Amino acid sequence: MSDNGISLNSDKDIPGYFNQYFSSVFTTDLNYSVSTSMNADKADITCENLYVDLGTIAKAISRITPDKEMGPDELSAKLLIEVQNEIAYPLLLLFKKSLSESSIPQDWKQANVTPIFEKGSRNSVGNYRPVSLTSQICKLFETIMRDALVHYLENNHLILDSQHGFRKGRSCLTNLLEFLDRVTGCVDAGDSVDVIFLDFAKAFDNVPHKRLVLKLKSHGIQGKILDWISEWLQGRVQRVCIRGVKSSWIEVFSGVPQGSVLGPILFLIYINNLDFGIRNWILKFADDTKIFSRINDSLDSERLQSDLLQLIRRSEEWQMLFNVNKCNVMHIGKQNQQRQYFMHDQCLEVVCQEKDFGILISNDLKVSQQCQQHTTRLQEFLG
Repeated sequence: MSDNGISLNSDKDIPGYFNQYFSSVFTTDLNYSVSTSMNADKADITCENLYVDLGTIAKAISRITPDKEMGPDELSAKLLIEVQNEIAYPLLLLFKKSLSESSIPQDWKQANVTPIFEKGSRNSVGNYRPVSLTSQICKLFETIMRDALVHYLENNHLILDSQHGFRKGRSCLTNLLEFLDRVTGCVDAGDSVDVIFLDFAKAFDNVPHKRLVLKLKSHGIQGKILDWISEWLQGRVQRVCIRGVKSSWIEVFSGVPQGSVLGPILFLIYINNLDFGIRNWILKFADDTKIFSRINDSLDSERLQSDLLQLIRRSEEWQMLFNVNKCNVMHIGKQNQQRQYFMHDQCLEVVCQEKDFGILISNDLKVSQQCQQHTTRLQEFLG
């Protein structure tokens, strides 16, 4: 359904309508300066160049999943695996030239987008997220660069411990375990806890490219690597493909491609220190964020509200806006005074339960609703 309620039934119209919607959320960099300072003891740490040899290329090819879909260049993953010995050296020359000249073939900047349904009505384009299918050759080089960036960031402890997404040894599970351990510890001690669940609006698509480059620089990513990533972000185009029908190409001027190899680590860098200086507990899994605190008096509540305001200010400075209507608060503890919290003068909705990484969290910390939900699903599955 279109925004004005008209039903779209033609396979020719639907891909174009999806592409128009996906491009409507792109963000233009605002022309004002932002602070990019990092800790003084990290200021001299840099990552400037990338070492590529036949071994790293062979390792990258070995990690390709054979059934991966083709990108716009129509080179299949299975083909690359079958001819890896023949193409390893030509790829080495290509990758070295691309890095040294910060030059990227145009088909590496193209993406076939598949709309993936999330939740709600299947007739609304707003309930779908775009996943990009890009060049398999480019993904090989992205894999090599991603590995180098992760090694640099993790070895130098540049990613804050609050982040559990896309990191080795961290996951949805570790996020949940840390959260529940802190909350249940407070409740066992007779204290109350307030949890604010935050929702970024189209986070991956809204990353402004110029600000992303500034954030990369602040993390010590410079030289040839920074030049290559800057070029990789520029001049990107996408088209939506549904049932074999393709829309026209449209310019992509913000965001990190969902479905790319580099996208997730670039996003982690971009939102890394949004929570720097927050006094209360904060946990992230990519853009899924929750901030929470032990609340025993009005001063505790004021500190949590102050941290929330700081997060809002910093997110606006970096053009990563919260969807206030999807942010809410949960009050936990028998003696909880259920104080109010505000975002842009809007009082946050109070919820008794919230789905966090597929797990129903209740304000009484009981698991009965979670068990009932899975029992119902099992019964439906068994017929």
